Amino acid sequence: MPSNILCFDIGGTSIRAGHSRAMGDLTFLERIATPTDDHAGFIAALSAFVGQLDEKPARIAVSLAGVVDPKTGGLIVANIPAIHGTDLAQDLAEATGIAVTIANDADCFAVAEAVVGSGAGHDIVFGIILGTGVGGGLVSGERLINRKGGFAGEWGHGPVAAQIAGMPPRPVPRFACGCGQTGCLDTAVSARGMERLDRLFHGGERSAEAILEAWRAGEVTAVDTLSVYLDLIAAPLAMVVNMTGASIVPAGGGLARAHDLVGAIDRAVRPLTLAQPSTPLVVPATSGTEPGLLGAAILGRQALEEV
Repeated sequence: MPSNILCFDIGGTSIRAGHSRAMGDLTFLERIATPTDDHAGFIAALSAFVGQLDEKPARIAVSLAGVVDPKTGGLIVANIPAIHGTDLAQDLAEATGIAVTIANDADCFAVAEAVVGSGAGHDIVFGIILGTGVGGGLVSGERLINRKGGFAGEWGHGPVAAQIAGMPPRPVPRFACGCGQTGCLDTAVSARGMERLDRLFHGGERSAEAILEAWRAGEVTAVDTLSVYLDLIAAPLAMVVNMTGASIVPAGGGLARAHDLVGAIDRAVRPLTLAQPSTPLVVPATSGTEPGLLGAAILGRQALEEV
């Protein structure tokens, strides 16, 4: 029986392709431009990879920066009009004759971390993405909670951002979010959120990377910005940990490459949890450079096992 999984990580500008022959295994194939406005071209571009493998894949698995509507199977992925609102799983399956699994990229990251990354061996894992946006995924017993799609794990959205934060405490406005709500963590603790806080309290146009460099050097305004940032992220993340029972929180995304920032978040979060663990709770991701592809491949293989 074929065991190869063809996997894709779909972004707004590029599609990364790979394949996996065993649990945790991944071979990168190619990166191509995303056909953002051409549905037929999009399906054709993905289907073409089937012929590049030496055997027909047992399953196709897709990671993307969007959400599958669990009621209709349609995608909510506004930055790729070619597939927004479509049932990509059905369309791709009809074109290739291969069953398709699709999941949100943060969910794929969480699965990769739970199975072969820093969450391996933990029963409940909440993976977080801290980058251009804020995302998350919840895994229990190495299985994604929302395997049929939906918004579970999206802790970056909702009107929860504190309005008093920092040391000394000061008012923090609730920023409008692209999702339509006001006060989402995505607007305040993403990379752009950190830059927004720095600009609000200290002026200037520093990048998140520059803010972190200044913070490491002990520069006063950067230290102040990070005090607000850590206050804003710590309480909501501690609440997620309390509600889910997660015993480990792997962190990925551009900001999480700064392991000292991840350590600071961990130290801010742990005292606010009910369990108050003595060992690190929020930790850097370790599943590798392609967590979207790897997580998709794992989900595809798990789907095969359930057939």
